[in-house]
Amino acid sequence: MGDPVLVTGAAGFIGMHVAERLLARGEAVIGIDNFNAYYDTGLKEARVARLLARPDFILVRGDIADAPQVMDIVRGGKVRRIVHLAAQAGVRYSIDNPFAYERSNLAGHLSILEAARHNAVTHLVYASSSSVYGARPLTGEGFREDDPTVSPVSLYAATKRACELLSASYAHLYGFPQSGLRFFTVYGPWGRPDMAYFRFAEQMRRGEPIEVYGEGRMARDFTYVDDIVDGIIGVLDRPPAQGGHEVYNIGDSHPVGLLDMISTLEDVLGMRAEKIMRPMQAGDVPATYADISKLHALTGYKPRVMLREGLERFAGWFARYRPRAA
Repeated sequence: MGDPVLVTGAAGFIGMHVAERLLARGEAVIGIDNFNAYYDTGLKEARVARLLARPDFILVRGDIADAPQVMDIVRGGKVRRIVHLAAQAGVRYSIDNPFAYERSNLAGHLSILEAARHNAVTHLVYASSSSVYGARPLTGEGFREDDPTVSPVSLYAATKRACELLSASYAHLYGFPQSGLRFFTVYGPWGRPDMAYFRFAEQMRRGEPIEVYGEGRMARDFTYVDDIVDGIIGVLDRPPAQGGHEVYNIGDSHPVGLLDMISTLEDVLGMRAEKIMRPMQAGDVPATYADISKLHALTGYKPRVMLREGLERFAGWFARYRPRAA
């Protein structure tokens, strides 16, 4: 077993799944998470309990914006690879809580960069977001990594683009390889309760109407979490050349209309939702659509789980586990 991999945001949705995959292939993992109250901490505790059952997992309850603590973890754990997923998520939440994003996304990313450059880290893989593309209309072609990213429509998007620029500068100045992943909409078991599919499922179970923003005309590139993990691990194993910084889209490349997603969710849950149509909310974008050719060329990445199958898996988990974590 080699040096441990540091996974930030290990109690999060994607972080837990990444840590599980690394552990399953024989890696040691150090996870850090601050268990903030942005959503139900019980769900985060339930996720991390799965990881703590593994002997090769170490959990640190800490804040990535605490630069000295991050430095100590990387140095003391002899970490050489980092998967940096911790961030303050949520487009709408950023409108009322901007300083949470300044701390977690900007100061936190800078803490990771500083720890990496001072401790011979050989590859930093970090989470960016499809939101950096802004309010682009949905066309027949997916968003490409070289498309303009100069018009963010939310503070969240602005912080994610800023993190990309910080990483590009650190790769140039200090020479350690970095890969940024622009995530498109990720869903599946153990997901985030603030995401639309999860929120709709809970409201439908309670017999409450659901609010459909953008009057149902939005489309999202829904990507099942196992496919996302395939891409993350594939990139982690293939760092750029020394001093290189690459950015990759990681999505499904099959955008689905919001109303179509709701219809599929109704089918797999065996429920029907009363829908209240609402206008687009501030900070939202009308559509996301990933061109994944660059990631495919590097890793052979090809999503395997289509929306219906993925939502069926989510529904099975939701019926079994969500009542315990609620």
